[in-house]
Amino acid sequence: MVSANPTPDDERALLASLPTGLLIGGAWRAASDGGTLDVIDPSTGGVLASIACATPADGADALNAAVSAQAAWAKTAPRERAEILRRAFEAVTARGDDFALLMTLEMGKPLAEARGEVAYGAEFLRWFSEETARISGRFAQAPDGSSRLLVMKRPVGPCLFITPWNFPLAMATRKIAPAIAAGCTMVLKPAALTPLTALLFAQVLQEAGLPAGVLNVIPTASAGAVTGPLVRDPRLRKLSFTGSTPVGKRLIADAAEQVLRVSMELGGNAPLLVFDDADLDLAVTGAMLAKMRNGGEACTAANRILVQRGIAAEFTEKLTAQMRAHTVARGTDPASKIGPLVDENTRGKVHDLVTSAVDAGATLALGGAYVSGPGYFYEPTVLSDVPADAAILHEEIFGPVAPLITFDTEAEGIRLANDTEYGLVAYAFTRDLNRGLRLAEELDVGMFGLNTGIVSNPAAPFGGVKQSGMGREGGFEGIDEYLETRYVGIADPYADA
Repeated sequence: MVSANPTPDDERALLASLPTGLLIGGAWRAASDGGTLDVIDPSTGGVLASIACATPADGADALNAAVSAQAAWAKTAPRERAEILRRAFEAVTARGDDFALLMTLEMGKPLAEARGEVAYGAEFLRWFSEETARISGRFAQAPDGSSRLLVMKRPVGPCLFITPWNFPLAMATRKIAPAIAAGCTMVLKPAALTPLTALLFAQVLQEAGLPAGVLNVIPTASAGAVTGPLVRDPRLRKLSFTGSTPVGKRLIADAAEQVLRVSMELGGNAPLLVFDDADLDLAVTGAMLAKMRNGGEACTAANRILVQRGIAAEFTEKLTAQMRAHTVARGTDPASKIGPLVDENTRGKVHDLVTSAVDAGATLALGGAYVSGPGYFYEPTVLSDVPADAAILHEEIFGPVAPLITFDTEAEGIRLANDTEYGLVAYAFTRDLNRGLRLAEELDVGMFGLNTGIVSNPAAPFGGVKQSGMGREGGFEGIDEYLETRYVGIADPYADA
């Protein structure tokens, strides 16, 4: 285990201790063609590790293992599944510094944020360990009295999980924990940019007693070639994807061929509304949380900050001061508030959105440039008076950039907030409770944060509407995504009485 204040020796020791193979049928192994995938440190551009890169043949083997393990795993006692999850929760918590450092190295986020993700990700293990024994059905008399109705829940079956790079632990635990609880086996394809955390987590699950074949992990640089055949395989019964809307649409279309159950957590374009009756300091603090969590590389990030005209100047000044105070540095630096973006392509897209907004007439209040030196760092940036047709208001930014626009009335603010094909989350700051309730009903989103900049919670259902996806993860609803409902009709037991 590394120390709370990791050194370069801690980094090297942690990386040297990681599994680097594919996990298939309970065994760690090389790719079938011997191929490898380099994992890059976004703060330096250097190689952190080389791991096995799965081929389509490896993907087929992984699904074979999941299918072979499904029947026995489904019959495992709920309490046994719960205890595995509880042991995994305790192990992840005990090794929190290891997981935090690993995420900082491969994804770039500051250690403080990585530790927050460890706590958040681990909580899915604890939450669903507690839900495992509460899977239930019902027994009732038919309304006409002629029979009895028995409703049962059973596992969906083998699942394919495709997870993103921005939350390497939490996006895995949010899918794996309810699947384990429900009695499903699975194949996990982690993001090629950040696969190391998934490998360490899989090792922890093995040590917690998860049987061979229940979880199979296949990092690859050829996602479509490896996962495409799995989605088309009739033995697969569930697909869960977190990522961009364009990729999600293609996966939904592919899944339709086998009528797969799908859960899709897709893109976002979150509005954050600040009304003139808001506690301004609270609103600025909340906006910083909503905008700058994970350096802005989050689907829940406030993508559009809408401020009522009467307080726009003061809010912009206060927000700009907060953004200016954020230190940009490698995530292992104790002073770091913003780490690097995950790769050069991401940084280039962020900069293109900023420059196009300025060209369209936005005012650059802060930042707007690359940080010199190695790695993929970008300055904290504030844009005010952003034109309504600027691309930055219609695309996910995924970077430390806050675009501000003004509105006059509540109705106008709601109209602007809903003017998007996305509907994941919205935030609003107001002292008027009635207004807050109106917003909760009128904003076309799956989640709403009232006077808070963070809504994610393992005990709450996470998900969106419109092109932000379908299905929910977390909460009581999260386990239902992995259960099928079976109805049994029973003849009237008193028919011969």
